Amino acid sequence: MTEAVTLDQSQAVRSGEELDNPKLYDFLQTHLAQPDLATDAGVPFLVEQFPNGYSNLTYRVRFGNRDMVLRRPPFGANIKAGHDMEREYKVLHSLATIYARVPRPLIYSDDLTVLGAPFYLMERVEGVILRSRPDSSPLLVAPTMAQLSKAFIENLADIHALDYAATELKKLARPGSHVERQVNGWIQRYTRAKTDELPAIEKVESWLTENKPADCGTCLIHNDYKYDNLILAARDLAQVVAVLDWEMATIGDPLMDLGPTLAYWVDPNDSEELKAIYPATTLWPGNLDRAQLTQHYAVYSGREVGNIVFYYVYGLFKNAVIAQQIYARYKQGFTSDERFGRLAQAVRVLANTAVRAIEKNRID
Repeated sequence: MTEAVTLDQSQAVRSGEELDNPKLYDFLQTHLAQPDLATDAGVPFLVEQFPNGYSNLTYRVRFGNRDMVLRRPPFGANIKAGHDMEREYKVLHSLATIYARVPRPLIYSDDLTVLGAPFYLMERVEGVILRSRPDSSPLLVAPTMAQLSKAFIENLADIHALDYAATELKKLARPGSHVERQVNGWIQRYTRAKTDELPAIEKVESWLTENKPADCGTCLIHNDYKYDNLILAARDLAQVVAVLDWEMATIGDPLMDLGPTLAYWVDPNDSEELKAIYPATTLWPGNLDRAQLTQHYAVYSGREVGNIVFYYVYGLFKNAVIAQQIYARYKQGFTSDERFGRLAQAVRVLANTAVRAIEKNRID
């Protein structure tokens, strides 16, 4: 089965998102130890781009015998609002001391003369990332997907159980209600990025504001946990090797992490519009559905999840706001990536899905 599964591949850098390769090369020569400059492949320096993802830009950098990943903010983004490379680097640095499933961070730089924005490099972890849609996907058998979906949600619970207080991650904690801060914050972010009038968004905002529960606990949360942020072992696709994209990680309510994860998880009986937004990996036979995923999390973690509709609706709204922020940058001309131009429809679909969940008081 795994012979048909390809490792995550980099491609040529997209037009308009090129790095200053000569300056990056000089930077690496200065900051990497000389023994690392040896090369067996005869290609001392190569920069490519990972084509997926909608937030921070991710590049593959091969320098001598080093195979690395470089992360930098999108062009035109506010680097101090959701694209703080130093924060992300420090999170990885601390996390690596208590959690084995993260890439090892290597170098951080805030020298804007190199790439025009802060950036960091980390080791590249080799493995499989499930991103494909059904017509281009390997045939993954149902028992494998059943095991993987359970491992997926158990790993989220494991993250929530980490002893973050023993590390510098404790500095991410903020006083007051995490739930209230997040609901208010995402409403404000939507207002700043708004481009169109969407009554469904306004209804969801009002409902979230009026139905905020008290925080149910405090832990380290990933804040963007989904299949395509996992690296899986090529020889055992039910084994999680590493978790990527910690840019939004913080200390907060674990169910405020579970909600957005469920919002990314598409079920077979969902609308065709919703299925069109996300990679269809969660639709492959064998996967738990959202209700089963929630129940498995509850049993494995020992947490109560009775008010899960609120967290699911919050997750849909949060994902809609993120799509709106990216779409707004596209409209402002900061990127020519055509994927971003289609996100206005995604915002509408996510808002309408949230309204239906509110009206039915169900997550399925």
